[in-house]
Amino acid sequence: MGYRSLEGIDRKKGDVIDIINVIDRLETLIDTSKAVPVSGSILIDKKKVMELVDQLRLAIPQEVRLSEEVLSQKDHIINQAQVDARRTKAKAEDEFKQRLETSELVALAESRAEETMRDAEQRADRILQQSEAQARSRQTEADAYALRSLRKLEKELSGLSGSVRKGIEVLAGQTTVSVNGGFLEE
Repeated sequence: MGYRSLEGIDRKKGDVIDIINVIDRLETLIDTSKAVPVSGSILIDKKKVMELVDQLRLAIPQEVRLSEEVLSQKDHIINQAQVDARRTKAKAEDEFKQRLETSELVALAESRAEETMRDAEQRADRILQQSEAQARSRQTEADAYALRSLRKLEKELSGLSGSVRKGIEVLAGQTTVSVNGGFLEE
């Protein structure tokens, strides 16, 4: 996890550019949509908006998707480690029973069984700790990326909302002037 290829870095930049391009196209769609008179609303082509939303979903970086996979594999890894531990324990018990006939072999078998159990438990603990750490790290990365993306989207939408509001105010002012014969009534 401590290393990253240059290809992954280029891919992340590409994902951000893809997301920005889709947001720009969404902004253009809003700007070119027809205004609903008097209401201050606009009519947007639902099909076009849904296409842009689908494109945003496709532009989500692979790291976000991988974190979900790691989380879903966590239980499998834990279960596999437990199965391995049980298998190792059963194997050790079988060995122990076979060597019970002589006292020297009994001591050796007990020692091996305990060592095998310790090794299996340590291995299971290591696998569990590694998978949990990896899952937490990926989740943290995914959360940070999502937060940055949402903040950027919020800023862009806020700016877009202000532009739409100013346009509405200008149009509303022009409509009032033309309705009143060039004079604004209060």
